[in-house]
Amino acid sequence: MRRPLRMVLIAAVPALVAAWVAATPAIGDAIPAVSVKMDNVDGRKLSIADVAGAHGTLVIFSCNHCPWVRAWEDRIIAAAADATARGVGVIAINSNDPSAYVGDSFAEMQERAKAKGYGFPYVMDATSDVGRAFGATHTPEVFLFDAHGKLAYHGAIDDNARDAAKVTHRYLQDAVDAVVAGKAPAVPETRALGCSIQLRGQ
Repeated sequence: MRRPLRMVLIAAVPALVAAWVAATPAIGDAIPAVSVKMDNVDGRKLSIADVAGAHGTLVIFSCNHCPWVRAWEDRIIAAAADATARGVGVIAINSNDPSAYVGDSFAEMQERAKAKGYGFPYVMDATSDVGRAFGATHTPEVFLFDAHGKLAYHGAIDDNARDAAKVTHRYLQDAVDAVVAGKAPAVPETRALGCSIQLRGQ
């Protein structure tokens, strides 16, 4: 018996959604979309592979407009500087559709990076395909990979976005310490808190 077209379309929706957005990598998984070139704020085209460090790679999904990003921003800058100095490559990626969020255009990314003195690449994921490959859902959301390119930590920067003085668990810093020492982080995954990423095509 042939099913009505409406039923066929409804049945197909979950499969289409699953194909459109990848699952978040599990601890131990390899870096997704590692060779995709993206426009950096300094005019270069960079991939995650281009910034990989000898001791690991830190990928931060970020943006301009999000108040959560701004609350953590100074700590992100400090953590990135520390990681870079210790052989961990760092890249921040904006996968947002700039038509969905005021302030997330490439020109505004350039202005923000200059104003805050970013010492790491800040790239535009112009198709949102990198964000989609990571299954990234929030800004900020961090993925720390070890020296072998395997996911070692995923989640939040720390446990208090609002007040740096009241942080009790420095999740990212502790994970970087472990990865640089060649160890697995004691806390490999936490909940990423922040603004929802609006991928292009959603």
